[in-house]
Amino acid sequence: MTDPMTPGSHLRPVPAHAETPAAPQPSSTATARASTEQLVQRAKAGEMSAWSRLYQDHYERIYRHVRALTGDASLSEELVQETFVQALLKIGSFDGRSALSTWLHGVAINVVRNHWRSQKSTAKAHAKLEVVRSYDSGGEAPDGAVHQQQRVKALYAALETLPDHLRVAFVLRDLEGMSPEEAAEQAGISTGNLAVRATRARQRIRKQLVEWGVLPREEESP
Repeated sequence: MTDPMTPGSHLRPVPAHAETPAAPQPSSTATARASTEQLVQRAKAGEMSAWSRLYQDHYERIYRHVRALTGDASLSEELVQETFVQALLKIGSFDGRSALSTWLHGVAINVVRNHWRSQKSTAKAHAKLEVVRSYDSGGEAPDGAVHQQQRVKALYAALETLPDHLRVAFVLRDLEGMSPEEAAEQAGISTGNLAVRATRARQRIRKQLVEWGVLPREEESP
């Protein structure tokens, strides 16, 4: 009996009259890339049905990206809509040197940054601080779900104390889990610069959470 694991045991002789094998078909990735390029060109020409398809293809990923940046579901929906409005207005400037998804992420980051800048106020900062200061203040230990929600609120409150460039670096690397190369491309900086920003962001976030009592202080060595 022929061993099925023996190389070539499943092959059969090709008849002499067999036709020349068909050329290999392009991969699904290459096909998708070509399809996106065609849609972009049609969108640049003013074809709204093409833009609608691009919107549908990229909405979920951009939403997850913005959701990670803001920590607010309803706000994220508004900012994603604004992102696609801005992208539609700027589609003529898209030169194809990067993937459309990368370009859209860059537009989204700018939209979120503009929102952060417009929302900075003493009243808002105090409101966020009170949320964090009330952490575990009820006396009884919260259940797992509530405890996790409180920690997430505390994290995003700490994020709001950071400069925009540190906040973006932390979100891309630590919340979205992007590779250093992908995160650097999204932020428009070098991988080395990104690493420095992400490290500084982690240090400042931890320091802030310790000051608020969310994280324990590290015991000093004797």
